[in-house]
Amino acid sequence: MTTSPSRVFVGRLTGLQVFDPAGDQVGRVRDLVILLRPGGRRPRVLGLVVEVLGRRNVFLPMTRVTSIDSGQVITTGVVNMRRFEQRAGETRVVAEMLDRKASARHSDLQGTVFDLAIEQERSRDWVISRVALQEGSKRFGRKGQTHVLEWEDIDGFTPEEAQGATHLLAALEEMKAADLAHVIHDLPAKRRGEVAAALADERLADVLEELPEEDQVEILGQLDDERAADVLEEMSPDDAADLIAELPPETAEALLALMEPDEAEDVRRLLSYEDRTAGGMMTTEPIILPPDATVAEALAHVRQAEVTPSLAALVYVTRPPLEPPTGRMIGVAHIQRLLREPPSTLVGSVVDEGVTALKVGDTLEDVARHLATYNLVAAAVTDDNNRLLGAVTVDDLLDHLLPENWRDHDSAESRLPTAARAARSLPGRLRGQA
Repeated sequence: MTTSPSRVFVGRLTGLQVFDPAGDQVGRVRDLVILLRPGGRRPRVLGLVVEVLGRRNVFLPMTRVTSIDSGQVITTGVVNMRRFEQRAGETRVVAEMLDRKASARHSDLQGTVFDLAIEQERSRDWVISRVALQEGSKRFGRKGQTHVLEWEDIDGFTPEEAQGATHLLAALEEMKAADLAHVIHDLPAKRRGEVAAALADERLADVLEELPEEDQVEILGQLDDERAADVLEEMSPDDAADLIAELPPETAEALLALMEPDEAEDVRRLLSYEDRTAGGMMTTEPIILPPDATVAEALAHVRQAEVTPSLAALVYVTRPPLEPPTGRMIGVAHIQRLLREPPSTLVGSVVDEGVTALKVGDTLEDVARHLATYNLVAAAVTDDNNRLLGAVTVDDLLDHLLPENWRDHDSAESRLPTAARAARSLPGRLRGQA
């Protein structure tokens, strides 16, 4: 969101038109969905409620908002058109926070909330940073004085009385997904379900990818089907395929039917390949660009926060179409080479055409040998017509090479951050012991 202003007031954001990258209108912003956090911490903005054609409200996660500037909001172009339903723990800013009474924490100031400001932090998360209060007027027909205060200086919103998942997740919020997965794995089954229900879809998807298969199946089974489908859409296609493969066939088919068609198609294609082969391990979402893209465009894709380091190491250059299966693959551009080139250089002029691609039927050993031979952390997978189908990364390989129970190994405990180890010893009222 490099083109976004550092702070945006909700009053100016609501009503803005939302466009996809091609310039087509998606809808209009009608509200913001936030997660209130205890202890006076700034609420995190989960996403926007967008009104689309037919006066239907849908949810647009902030992770899919690429720009907020004067007069418009730009998305990645991927919008789930399922009707918005507010979930437990979520708060709508316009519907629930405006016109509420609030007071300053360190003074006698009291007033009515008439606006709030959102701001992007260094972590790239958007948060509520300021609250605009209007005092009651002492004179008829006059508006009271207005004040803009930092969120930390306001009383009246933070759910201090909330128990359970809110407090636990607040204590663990800054953890990496893998570390949070370790903590969730150690919780009682009922508590795991409560914590999973309180997590945002994107966060839950990241955590599920780091959990053992039996935990994944258990947690997914505790969600309603539509929520489960939403979470599967947020997972990388290869991880979603691995999880769906563990479900009963009728359950798997029902969830695939609820997923967005494009997302479901990727998963179905991956399910058609044998396990422990390049096709069964690959992801269908590598960075793919045409040869006439510039180095600047390539680096913009590489630096996206959601792209893993192994996927960011290579840009795959193909002829259109750019969605797998693509047109003919030309080669790959290594990130080190991209960093050495002027931003205006065309990607097609810096491709490495000498590295061969994997085939979908290549075995686990073939993949390991290929990555080791060429000193790669990722490799292309193509069909017999040299069309790019996906990419296998070194972390995909390690997931299959390590023993099935490697996530439960005792040595993993010693590598957890201090916060994670402390969370494992949280008192029973936070961990929710039955």
